[in-house]
Amino acid sequence: MGNVWSRSESQEQPQQPRIKAEVVTTTTTTIVKEESTVQVGTKRPVDDQVEAKGEFIEDVPSKRPKRKEGWAKKAKKGNNKKEPKGDRKEKTIQTRPEHLGPREPRIPKKKVALLVGFNGTGYQGMQLNPNCNSIESVLFDAMVKANAISKDNSDDAKKSAWMRAARTDKGVHAAGNLLSLKMQIPEDYDIVERINSFLPPQIRVWGYVPCIRSFHAKNLCDSRVYEYLLPTCAFMAPEKKILTDTPTSDDDLVISNNDPTNPIVKYATRSTPELTQQRHDYRATQQQLDTFAAAMKIFEGTHNFHNYTNGKSFKEKSAHRYIMSIDVSQPMYIDGSEWVSIKLHGQSFILHQIRKMISMGMLVTRSNTPISLIPKTFEENKINIPKAPALGLLLERPIFKVYNDKMRSKANQVERDIVDFDVYKDQINAFKEEWIYKKIFEAENQEHVFDGYLTSLDAHLGNDYEYLNPEGVIPDSCLITTKYNRPIKQESEDEEEHDDE
Repeated sequence: MGNVWSRSESQEQPQQPRIKAEVVTTTTTTIVKEESTVQVGTKRPVDDQVEAKGEFIEDVPSKRPKRKEGWAKKAKKGNNKKEPKGDRKEKTIQTRPEHLGPREPRIPKKKVALLVGFNGTGYQGMQLNPNCNSIESVLFDAMVKANAISKDNSDDAKKSAWMRAARTDKGVHAAGNLLSLKMQIPEDYDIVERINSFLPPQIRVWGYVPCIRSFHAKNLCDSRVYEYLLPTCAFMAPEKKILTDTPTSDDDLVISNNDPTNPIVKYATRSTPELTQQRHDYRATQQQLDTFAAAMKIFEGTHNFHNYTNGKSFKEKSAHRYIMSIDVSQPMYIDGSEWVSIKLHGQSFILHQIRKMISMGMLVTRSNTPISLIPKTFEENKINIPKAPALGLLLERPIFKVYNDKMRSKANQVERDIVDFDVYKDQINAFKEEWIYKKIFEAENQEHVFDGYLTSLDAHLGNDYEYLNPEGVIPDSCLITTKYNRPIKQESEDEEEHDDE
């Protein structure tokens, strides 16, 4: 017989039912869970130990891929349970500052352009500053009282996105200025009338214009128009003053040379009643008016105005300013005194720039200095240019031409208002006459502001103003040195001059 192959008992294994093993995977261990259900399919051993026991799992990919190891999730604060809404409200009320009082009903806010005007006498400028009596501080308080600004935002103007189109210095006026902010507009009363009821009569709100949410008073302002009122007695020839070592009266002017290394202090008497009356009755010649107008025209265009401000060097880009137009009016007569109005339209102005420009135009006119001196003041040499009084300066209005053009172009899509001071033209003109022009003339008649300014110029100590000469040359003797500059030699009229850039 042929060989018959047979298995020994040791080789034979009883047929076991195949058991499905479900593997539960965790980050640290693998647990095999048995099921009694028999499945048919391709199997693979879990590991050597399981294979020895005859346990298999299906070779099927898991529906959810194993999570890759990475940064552990941050545990939530607390017990990972959200607080009930009621509890959150109670918590908010408990943490609300006591000085704000109970929460008032919410009134919808709108982004607006607020049009205002003011007489700046007695105020420390326009801008809102801590512990300063400024125009904006008085206006902000009035708006809180009128509920134009909520009590929640009453402790910080920044919460209302408060911004001005143009700052004004101490004592400077504005027939028109503009603030952008988020303002509450109640429906049950006139908010403009309500705000004005809490303001002194020398500060007025003309109205408001609803605007786009991104409106920014400073950044969207294209240019500004200023006006300066100057008495023509400023064109009178200088009069030499007698200086004394001690004051002769409490009204004397203190004159110093502003030299910390060798300080000198003298005293000068104010104008006599006869000279004061002479200045009041003075009438400028046509030649003086023409010279002054021509001098002011030289400032038009883009120039380096480092000599017309404080704290800027010749090399600073911010010293460059663009002036679009300067116009000098024909003389006007107020209470027997002769004045001229100077309108200055510029992209923007730096600190004291306008007052120093007016002063330079007036200085060359009264001293018979050639107006060719003015272009030299745009060069690197640093000289001392006095400031004309703040009394005569006022902001006429800021201009928003680009913004208004954009709003007009979208008028067929969405109804948008433009920023237009002419809507309130009659109110503004009446305010200018009553609270700006009239107050300027009254202050000059009572306090003799310009008379004191001219007296201080005529009694000046030192060589600072030696650039006022018939040749129109800036001598080395009047150059000043600060940390912002170094003096360079001035070229004479006979030498080749460099073109202004």
